[in-house]
Amino acid sequence: MRRALRHRPRLPPPAQTPPSSSLPWYAAPPQPPSHSPPTADADPLIVAASEVALTLPVHPDPLPPTAPPPLLRLLPNFTSAHFLTLLRSNPLSLPPLPLLSLFRLLLSASPPGLFRHTPSSFLSMSHHLFLHRLPDHARQLVRLLASRLGRSSSPRLLPLLLPAASPSDPAPLVAELAAAYADEGLLSDACSLVVLALRQGTRLPAPMCSGLLSRLPTTPEAYAFYLQLLDAGMPPEVRQFNVLMRDFVRLGELASAGKVFDDMLRRGVQPTVVSFNTLISGMCRAGNLEGVDGLYKGMAEAGVTPDVYTYGTLIKGLCSTSRLEDATKMFDEMCGKGMDPNAVVFTTLIDAHCKEGNVQVGMEFYQDMRARGVMPDLVAYNALVNGLCRARNLKAAECIVEEMRKAGLKPDKVTYTTLIDGCCKDAKLDMAMDIKQKMADEEVALDEVTYTALISGLSKAGKPVDAERVLVEMIEAGLEPDNTTYMMVIDTFCRKGDIKTGFKLLKEMQNKGRKPGVVTYNVIMSGLCKLGQMKNADMLLHAMLNIGVSPDDITYNILLDGQYKHGKATDLEELKSAKGMVSDFGVYTSLINELVKKKPAKSYHDR
Repeated sequence: MRRALRHRPRLPPPAQTPPSSSLPWYAAPPQPPSHSPPTADADPLIVAASEVALTLPVHPDPLPPTAPPPLLRLLPNFTSAHFLTLLRSNPLSLPPLPLLSLFRLLLSASPPGLFRHTPSSFLSMSHHLFLHRLPDHARQLVRLLASRLGRSSSPRLLPLLLPAASPSDPAPLVAELAAAYADEGLLSDACSLVVLALRQGTRLPAPMCSGLLSRLPTTPEAYAFYLQLLDAGMPPEVRQFNVLMRDFVRLGELASAGKVFDDMLRRGVQPTVVSFNTLISGMCRAGNLEGVDGLYKGMAEAGVTPDVYTYGTLIKGLCSTSRLEDATKMFDEMCGKGMDPNAVVFTTLIDAHCKEGNVQVGMEFYQDMRARGVMPDLVAYNALVNGLCRARNLKAAECIVEEMRKAGLKPDKVTYTTLIDGCCKDAKLDMAMDIKQKMADEEVALDEVTYTALISGLSKAGKPVDAERVLVEMIEAGLEPDNTTYMMVIDTFCRKGDIKTGFKLLKEMQNKGRKPGVVTYNVIMSGLCKLGQMKNADMLLHAMLNIGVSPDDITYNILLDGQYKHGKATDLEELKSAKGMVSDFGVYTSLINELVKKKPAKSYHDR
């Protein structure tokens, strides 16, 4: 046994493992090198350039300001064709970021006359980055290329793009280049690139073309470009036709929208309910209900079933032309087909009936709405409040407001302003002021309409001091009263004989740069004439003329009435008969002067 062991062949010593301090048990296994050794037939110049790329910093680290010496030694012989070969062959299997660093360094740091990138190298590098899911880096290069080449460059760029992109699918690179042109403001180049690509058989995604269409400044331009796309081979889509019709309808160009609809049918595209709804909506806004009726019948012929939006649009169109009976029949037809009216349909009918004074019918639709489980919104409640206030039924209006609160809705400025206006028209000014205070308590801001309603109510009630106090409050709230609001307060003061305050408010208007109109001057003129201050009235007339405010027939009638009651004219019957016949200042002056100068005929009793 010992001899056998002694003559046993000696095994080679085991390989020594590195000490545990250099590679602990929990360390990750060493990574293989990121590049492969070059093949035997690789161009040494390409390999050398690849080795330079390995030494360059990658994004986001900055590149050196000048080319390193190894690269400078290559540049006399290194061309853009070599760079394209490097991208295609990649002998060291470099990742994309070192290649991008080499591209950027060649772009920024090559000495003049040694190296220059071509559009092909830009496109190939961009395509390489897109393939490796680095779209942000790729888009920067594509946009830089578009900005450098400038206007009218897309026709000569497309032949270079197709070889640079993937032969099986060049569409992504075409789409990115078109977007780059558009981002640079070169929309005509973007459009021509897409049309040329389609003509050469490239299948472009519909969203890309839709995005380009949306960038065009006008709808007619977008429509003309879409027709070019269709003629170049893009399959027509009903969605894009609908978008174009919608845009024309928003512009009020219904004839153009109808032409788009006809083009859609001519190209064999089946219209959808959205197509019909778009045109119906436009025609209803324009009041063309005859055209609407033809489209509605055309839906049945095309096998398209109207939806809730269709009926809602038809009902709104009928209500806008006060055809409430037809709107109600359309509502019944809708319900008869098993469709559930939505809040918009009910609100349209409630508002229309309330505005026409049919508050009872509006309340019936409101009850039907609640019974069907459709929750009224603020617009529906405000329509009811408005209708009830117009009908002078403030108590019922307040009940609706309470129902609104119970439904979890807070009255807004429209609600409160409507109530205030109703109270003022019903001479319930204390209630109106209470509502105003409630608005302040609930932090609902008063606007010009609210203040004007209060001022109007106080003025009509002959409370000029209160009206002026609200006017001052309005100004302090940062709101600017208009001429009509000022005029109402001035008129109230003048009717009360306080001409001085009327003149003060007139001066305030002028100091604010406002130009009071003839109506404002007329109310002051009337106040002066009622007080018999005819001299001041004549002075006001001359002041009007001096600042360019032309008196009207009402002005002269006011003055003639004042002269009749308080003037120096002797032939009062002739003065009275002249009312309504004076057309301008010259006629008025001549008439008054002649009547004042006239001497009464002496009679026997004057002796």
